[in-house]
Amino acid sequence: MSEDTNRIPIQIVESFVRESERIIGDNLVGIYLHGSAVMGCYNPEKSDLDFVVVVKENVKDETKKAFMDMVIALNAQTPDKGIEMSIVKREVCDPFIYPTPFELHFSQMHIKWYSDNPDDYIRKMNGTDKDLAAHFTVMKTRGKCLFGLPIDEVFGEVPEQCYMDSLWSDIEEAAEEITDNTMYLTLNLARVYAWIKEKKVLSKKEGGEWGLKNLPDKYHSLLQDALKEYKGMEPKYDMDIALDYANDMLTKIQTEGKT
Repeated sequence: MSEDTNRIPIQIVESFVRESERIIGDNLVGIYLHGSAVMGCYNPEKSDLDFVVVVKENVKDETKKAFMDMVIALNAQTPDKGIEMSIVKREVCDPFIYPTPFELHFSQMHIKWYSDNPDDYIRKMNGTDKDLAAHFTVMKTRGKCLFGLPIDEVFGEVPEQCYMDSLWSDIEEAAEEITDNTMYLTLNLARVYAWIKEKKVLSKKEGGEWGLKNLPDKYHSLLQDALKEYKGMEPKYDMDIALDYANDMLTKIQTEGKT
């Protein structure tokens, strides 16, 4: 087991599964873990705990409220970035629907909204999410079933054009945003390009390592700093290089991969 895997808060994961079973009951199809926690690069200071919960039917508002209360309580016990999770119905997983409808979603950015007005949150936090195409792709290739039916019985194939569109929606503003979110976008641009070039589904850390082997030398210091920050060390970014990198990578990705 890797050092990164050993840093995963197992008790939080186990509590999430146990409480999800209790709250959702017979409507529950399965609980699945994806992201850095299954890709060998979980960092408590930089990584979410990423869950997808699959249900058979619509989730009632009172069940959503009980579920959110549980998630908020667990989130308070997790390291810095906390929990990110979505509840989806099985019918949208196979055949895959894009953009993907969801029943409920939570991440750290939603804590204040839910705390201030939980009824409003429960009523409005549903719709579609392009990010789920990327999450499901990771699930199919590297995810872990924590409870319920196996991944291949629940999740269908995500068409490449949907996956690419999902990736693009996450990076399309990189040239404007890289100075404020340098680590994330530096590593994310590299992993998106790795998928275009080699169809590899990588973590951000793996994307940075791939970039050091495959991208021009002039970007290596930027990639090395991003990897240092991901590991909790202090980076020394050159923002001129970061801006050049963002524009160059977006051009490459648009030219070679985006339809």
